[in-house]
Amino acid sequence: MKLTDSSHGFGWLELALVGAAATVLTGVATSNYVRQSDLKRSLYYTKDGVGELEPIAHQYGPNHFSRNWEEWLVRDFFKDRRDGVFVDVGANHFQLENNTYYLEKELGWSGIAIDALAEFGPDYVRYRPRTRFLALFVSDTHGENIPFFVPEANKLVASADRAFTVKEGFPGDPRQVPTTTLNVVLDQAGISAVDYLSMDIELAEPKALRGFDIERFKPQLVCIEAHPEVRQEILDYFTRHRYVVVGKYLRADTQNLYFMPLK
Repeated sequence: MKLTDSSHGFGWLELALVGAAATVLTGVATSNYVRQSDLKRSLYYTKDGVGELEPIAHQYGPNHFSRNWEEWLVRDFFKDRRDGVFVDVGANHFQLENNTYYLEKELGWSGIAIDALAEFGPDYVRYRPRTRFLALFVSDTHGENIPFFVPEANKLVASADRAFTVKEGFPGDPRQVPTTTLNVVLDQAGISAVDYLSMDIELAEPKALRGFDIERFKPQLVCIEAHPEVRQEILDYFTRHRYVVVGKYLRADTQNLYFMPLK
């Protein structure tokens, strides 16, 4: 059913091991631009100077709504396919640094956006008619309430792990938020299959994955933030469920891992 900063990057050795195993406000163009000179100075270039991000940026750039390169890579994976279904966990703002805004507005996708911060909800209702917003914290249990630490100065690092927000320099004040699981959300929405799953919830990814029957919903692509503290758990989960890393994107995006089902 369809619904109407670099401290976290992967080192070269980690990339090798893994391989083995905007911003546009409504009516105001202020998009994220990436200059070729920036790309050439980055780790997205191999020793011989051939960039893994450059051809993707050339085809889908120069601007994007996502915080980093997620939007370009998702578009590249699906080849700008129309009318897919997404689930965006840790969706945050309806547009700014958002991984699914372009899919809905330009390609007609629909889906679910989930974030523990209820204040983002009204803008989804107003500007994202094909997206259902849920103010919940995705975990491995449904129907509980947990403390969630929200730095007003930087809500992008809001987390259920206070040590994480402290490390990021934005401790935040706790608020109680309700939990759910992806299985419950998708069953209640009547969704039986997912094309694209995006997950960015600041160290809570392993818990969220434990509440998700990936073999039943079978997303074609998963983009998941992989901080060092939880990276191995994430890799182990996808290995158990016969998903593989999309090697093409390993160096193109050093903040996230991209997985697809083993053919």
